[in-house]
Amino acid sequence: MKTFIKLLKNEFKRIFQNDVVMAIFFGAPLAYGLLFGYVYQKAKVTNIPIIVVDEDHTPLSDKIIEALNDNETLKVVKVYFEKSDIKDLMIKNAYAAVIEIPTNFEKNILQKRYPEINIELDMSNILIANFASKNIQKVLQTLKAGIEIETLKKQGMPVAQAYQNFEAFKTNYHKLYNPNSNYEYFMLPGLLGAIMQQVIFLAMALVFARDFEDGYFIKLLNVSKNPLYLMALKATPFILFSIINWTILAMFLSWFKVDLNLYNFSMLILTGLLTIAAMLIGMLFSILIPNQLKATEFLMVISTPAFILSGFTWPIMAMPSWIQNISNWIPLTPFLNASKKIAFYGGNIYHISQEIKQLLSISIVSFILLLISLKVKISQQEKKNMEK
Repeated sequence: MKTFIKLLKNEFKRIFQNDVVMAIFFGAPLAYGLLFGYVYQKAKVTNIPIIVVDEDHTPLSDKIIEALNDNETLKVVKVYFEKSDIKDLMIKNAYAAVIEIPTNFEKNILQKRYPEINIELDMSNILIANFASKNIQKVLQTLKAGIEIETLKKQGMPVAQAYQNFEAFKTNYHKLYNPNSNYEYFMLPGLLGAIMQQVIFLAMALVFARDFEDGYFIKLLNVSKNPLYLMALKATPFILFSIINWTILAMFLSWFKVDLNLYNFSMLILTGLLTIAAMLIGMLFSILIPNQLKATEFLMVISTPAFILSGFTWPIMAMPSWIQNISNWIPLTPFLNASKKIAFYGGNIYHISQEIKQLLSISIVSFILLLISLKVKISQQEKKNMEK
């Protein structure tokens, strides 16, 4: 028992002497608690972008548009007066729904012909689609009731009876891109992308840190002091390993019968850019933190909340702006946004151009910082060698 108590005291001492363990064990829960609290601070989604195709151009159609805009959950981003390239707009701008008001809509209501309003919902993100659907239905049901009640009252029907006899027009919903609300289709590709980013981060965190610890970095400098040479030397094996890993993940999708549009040139470019961005960030931390354990621990702190901050499960639009800015510099964020456009919408390079620019920006900034850090490290090592 005495030996156990002695070892226990020593274990506490070791823990308190390790700054990284203290930061992760005590600091991380506090930081993550605050961070996730801000992420879900609104507790509801507001200003979901929708568009309206108004082919009627009447006071009633204007009233419908105004009522949709008055709903705090919805935001009518634009009103079109004819259907043209709506699908491309929906894909590129991530509109949650398209509401179509047909020609002669008001006229047909007055003549009791029961016209139809068509609503096309983007079901690639189930959470946003449910919010949008619920609130669109709420607005239109209220308008339908008001129209019918007023009509019945004008016909001399008592108010109480009028409230029980309303059905002004019908509403049809068409669920697009994930019509069966398949949660596996929604979640699995995103989770696999998050896993891949994590694997690359942790693997690349070791490449230079290990060399600094065992002295191998000095041997490399005897061969070449060119930072580009050293970066290429370290990156090449992991590029090959990443190809193997992506292939295995693609097999997982086939095994689980995830029938999505993921095997194409656009997805190849996207996975390549995610791989490069994650590798550069991993190598950067490997140089900045020349200790294998500490480098991997710090990258874990970054990558752990990445999936939530990416906006995949909770919309980025509902997060504070400062968290959105952080999210946009995590490679997983543009990757997941673009992969959704490819997988569900059948999008191409044109549709994911914004996400490609984001990944390129992350890669360029990481490359510059990596190049500078490696040059500094080489200079420091040369200075040490001269002093010896």
